[in-house]
This record gives sequence, structure tokens and C-alpha cells, in this order.
Amino acid sequence: MLKNIKKMMVAGVVALSTLFSTQAFAETSPYVLMQQTADKLFSDIKANQGKIKSNPEYLRTIVRNDLMPKVHVKYAGQLVLGKALSSASEAQREKFFDAFGQFIEQSYAQVLTQYQDQKIEIESEKPTDGKSIVSIRVNVLSNGSAAPIKLDFKWRKNSKTGEWQAYDMAAEGVSMVATKQNEWSGVLRQQGIDALTAQVAQSAKQPISLTKK
Repeated sequence: MLKNIKKMMVAGVVALSTLFSTQAFAETSPYVLMQQTADKLFSDIKANQGKIKSNPEYLRTIVRNDLMPKVHVKYAGQLVLGKALSSASEAQREKFFDAFGQFIEQSYAQVLTQYQDQKIEIESEKPTDGKSIVSIRVNVLSNGSAAPIKLDFKWRKNSKTGEWQAYDMAAEGVSMVATKQNEWSGVLRQQGIDALTAQVAQSAKQPISLTKK
């Protein structure tokens, strides 16, 4: 089961790289933001296990309510597009960001089907004074003797607003942003952003399914 979670975290959890948005107060520590959001998310999942088992799509509702209002979709999308961003029109960018946001929602909802009331451990808060980039370790602890799944969230302080925003997630050392850049670079190079947008939008429509044990 842990192997499946690791694989899904790297391949599909684009959402995790962009967990927190510009809506947070600038003075709020990224550690506090992460703890508050994680507490709400996993509490809602635990409280709605009945609904989720009868209708896995309900996980989309939880993600939409608890995470999507806080996701910095555009910034994450810009990092994924890389150099292709400069050649895209404003309309093309907005269409991609819209599809990407839906993809994030679907991806994170699917990964959350793996959550079985494991304990989530967030590293102790460290001083952020003078720093513009912070990496925060989150461990998903196993109910057995297996080693925890290690997730590292990278945060960047907005130089204009002072707000901390998550922009990447590494699962067991593998960066989500780098993974998606590599995965989608061929489509961008050979077919362009419109083709990639269509591909991402199609992926976002995939139904949420509970993984068999």
C-alpha cells in the first residue's frame, strides 16, 4: 500500500505542490498554514468515510472546499509550462490554467483514496526571518512498521505581498514540478499548448476510484 501511495504522490499529486494560496495573511507562518490546512482536510476525510466509500467522487467535494480555494494554480502552471509560457497568448494561458486547476482537483482527490486514517506529522516550526524559500517536511506515518512516506513542500515568500505560497512538492525526493515539466514537455514542443490543455482537461475528467487493497 505504501508503494502505491508513493507512486501516486509523484505521478498525480500536482495539487500538493500548490496547497496554499494568496488568501492567507502575509504574517502567517507557512508552518501554521500547512498545519491548519492539513488538520481541516484530513478531519473532513475521516468524518466522511461513509460517503466516500459509497461515492468516491465526494472526495472532489472535499478537495474543492478545503484546498482549491487556497491553491495557487497559476503560479504552479507557469512553472510547469516553463519556456512555453512566453509564447502562449493570454487566452491560451487562462484556458490551460483552468484545465490545470481541474486536473489538480482530480489528482489530489484520487491520491486521497489512499488515506486510511494514517497520522500526519509536520516538522516543528523553524525561524523564517530573512528567508524567501522554505522547505517543510511532512511525514505520512504507517499504521505498521513500514517507514513513513516523506513529503517535502517548498514555499516561496511573495516579495510584493509578503505572503508565503507553496510552489512545489517532492515525494521521496522527486519534485512534482520537475516531473510534470518532463512529462509534458514533448507535447508542448511538438503540438503546442492547446494540445496539452486538451490532454490535461481530459485527464481531469477521470473518475475517482477506490484502490483495491
